[in-house]
Amino acid sequence: MLKTILPEPIAAELGLREKRYRIDYPMTQEELAEKSGVSIGSIRRFERDGGIQLTSLIRILQALDLDRNLDLLIPDNTQRPSYYLDKSRNQVRERATSPAKRPKKRKNNWVWGDEKESTGGAS
Repeated sequence: MLKTILPEPIAAELGLREKRYRIDYPMTQEELAEKSGVSIGSIRRFERDGGIQLTSLIRILQALDLDRNLDLLIPDNTQRPSYYLDKSRNQVRERATSPAKRPKKRKNNWVWGDEKESTGGAS
């Protein structure tokens, strides 16, 4: 769903949500600026159009006791059960490999011990 929405409206909506939350907290822009260490101009700009630096946004979230939600933005991939199924994931990847350079997967010819490998003829 978010792929079809441009980043600017999302940022503006975040700024509007922060403003509503701050008012309900209750806290003034000046109090938020003092508690977060973010300039009042940055807070006003964020609440007006969503423009803010990431570090300033984190400070604002901390000041409003909303920083516990930051883990939802980019979850820790080691917390997924499937992470532990793949033994090769024990290594921390430095970067992704392009699809053209990935090794081809081999066809698995494994069979149970009580089965005979197919030779192409009928038995």
